[in-house]
Amino acid sequence: MVSLVSAGPASPPPGWWAVDRLILGYLAAASLLLGIWFPEVPGAGWLLAAHVAAGALIVLAVQARPCPGAACDRLRMVFRYWYPLPYVASCYKVVALLIPPVRGVQKDAEIARLDRLLWGANPTVWLERMHEPWLTEALQIVYSLFVPAVLLVAFLLWRKRRLEDFRYYAFLIALGFLASYVGYVLVPVRGPRFFLAGEQHFALRGGWLFGLLQHTLDRLESAHYDCFPSGHTELTLLAWWSSRQISRKLFGGFSVYSVLIVFATVYLRYHYTIDVFAGAGLALGLLMAAPYLYRMEKPSVG
Repeated sequence: MVSLVSAGPASPPPGWWAVDRLILGYLAAASLLLGIWFPEVPGAGWLLAAHVAAGALIVLAVQARPCPGAACDRLRMVFRYWYPLPYVASCYKVVALLIPPVRGVQKDAEIARLDRLLWGANPTVWLERMHEPWLTEALQIVYSLFVPAVLLVAFLLWRKRRLEDFRYYAFLIALGFLASYVGYVLVPVRGPRFFLAGEQHFALRGGWLFGLLQHTLDRLESAHYDCFPSGHTELTLLAWWSSRQISRKLFGGFSVYSVLIVFATVYLRYHYTIDVFAGAGLALGLLMAAPYLYRMEKPSVG
């Protein structure tokens, strides 16, 4: 936190930023769904209050006058730039509670059928012939490093004090996460690890980290319909494309990592290939649309 507070200018540019409007709009939409399905969502009252408080905090941060002290002003700056991270993480947990009452269906059968039509087999079952414990271990580590990999670009931009680039990247990544959440609601899918468990001939085996990492991810993500589109594919590709503005070396490293994580999503039975294609298509669409959306909402000052 010390490095975050000490970096950059003393105060952020004033006015509304694109990411502010994006997240406030999402909070409003989620609050509407919570209100409609209030009796069916566990803790809906507390969640609605938390959404109102989170939105109010954004408004206060945008409209607040500069703090009287330098330390206070820098802390406000850190919040203005970094708050999308905890916000989109919290939204993920709320979506998990909203999907059962809002949708009440599961689309695994349809997505698995598309996979079989495309490949003539279930890819996760076919990939059993490539199973090696060392490969499973390595790919689970790659898959588990997804969030640190996406955040790496943000930290490097921050450290270089390229704050305008940081603001755009924060908008792009927040847009990517929130767009994937909309996909989860529209097409609720748990994934082949659950739906095709009866067709797999054996459980995946890795080294000593495999079970720990998989169990940790299961606890963090809970029982969630979060496969379509593949957020791991989508967000990794957004980070991969953004990494080119930092260095060619980082871009090259991200290129290798992107290939590995896309393969890992299917090999580890987290995703159908249709999920991966949807995630890649969504990433391409956002990379094309985000610059225009950002310019439309870019503040006149700063």
